[in-house]
Amino acid sequence: MSKLKIGIIKEGKIPVDKRVPLTPKKCVEALQEFPDLEIVVQPSDIRCFKDAEYEELRIPMQEDLSDCDILMGVKEVPIDQLIPNKTYFFFSHTIKKQPHNAKLLRAILDKKITLIDYETLTTPEGQRVVAFGHYAGIVGAYNGMLTYGKKHRLFDLKPAYLCHEIEDMQEEYFKVKLPPIKITVTGGGRVAGGAMEVLDKMGIRKVSVFDYLYKQFTEPVYAQLHSGDYNTRPDVEVWDSPDFYAHPELYKSTFRKFTKVTDLLLACAYWDPRAPKLFTEDDTRQPDFRINTIADITCDVDGSIPTTKRATSIPDPAYDYNPKTGELEPPYSRKENITIMAVDNLPCELPRNASREFGRHLIDNVFPHLFNNDKEGVLERGTIGRAGKLTELYSYLQDYANSVAEGKEKERAV
Repeated sequence: MSKLKIGIIKEGKIPVDKRVPLTPKKCVEALQEFPDLEIVVQPSDIRCFKDAEYEELRIPMQEDLSDCDILMGVKEVPIDQLIPNKTYFFFSHTIKKQPHNAKLLRAILDKKITLIDYETLTTPEGQRVVAFGHYAGIVGAYNGMLTYGKKHRLFDLKPAYLCHEIEDMQEEYFKVKLPPIKITVTGGGRVAGGAMEVLDKMGIRKVSVFDYLYKQFTEPVYAQLHSGDYNTRPDVEVWDSPDFYAHPELYKSTFRKFTKVTDLLLACAYWDPRAPKLFTEDDTRQPDFRINTIADITCDVDGSIPTTKRATSIPDPAYDYNPKTGELEPPYSRKENITIMAVDNLPCELPRNASREFGRHLIDNVFPHLFNNDKEGVLERGTIGRAGKLTELYSYLQDYANSVAEGKEKERAV
């Protein structure tokens, strides 16, 4: 078999993303594990791992990647940087028909590129095999604590993005001194796992959902809520998870009971747009609505958390929601406001650690399929487009891709 040559591309999207799919050490590990693999790296002055760190480990740098079989990045590749007829791996943010990326998908089809999206790489059972979710949870929970501490003038934490590695961030944990507040963590996946890791290391005790709702504590505590804890189907008595995921539109939210006892909400649960929102804006105006700080770690704008009106940036991570007016105000402007942290690219705050974990997923869960003829269909399930056409699984994106061409026709007609 001839060698398979992978090129690690320089990230071109603005705002810049410092993460990499493979760190220098992970490149070495991949080369040792897969003898038929060759890796080159496009020079970049924005990566969290410097060119010199790759060169020290004898990973070749190469500006022109046109001789590579596969090109790997992290975020969307700018259209003018796409090389025709290549296979690309990156997060394309197209599978939900995101309006801002329709042109990107159109260009991928026009340039006959094979697009494999990390988000769509799954096991036969549908579990994702590569993700940054764990670090989104870690940074999101930390940012939630930072926001709560600032709002109530209890402590000041160094922002995660100013920490070189996670160990520097963990040095800040000792500053967290909380009154006996109650913290809700929603979700059961990687994101929630990362968030709970931070709470545990900060010494905050986990309690049962029942105790959380009905008992008073003399220390800060948190509870992890799964979908069945805050959703119900009115016509069915027994909770049935598969039914909820198949028919979320038939369910109603029962999260209101948690809004009466929760101070800080860490929203980590995946949300289906057909599912009920956790609460309504009208709920926030009720006298017994207690939540005053929300870290919307999943960051679905106008999604499960109706007060998330926009995403925020890493340097400017929070804003206030005024329940009386429904308007957004500067963060920490009034005590009665709800302060929202809604950074939508959280893993970028700890790019070195997040990249290491991502590279681990790639080597363990993706690279083997490049060399075994994809016998489990992992790459096939993740392929959105090939040779100018959408694959069958993603044919529902045809009208989305066509909308760009139709827009151009209308422009010409005018």
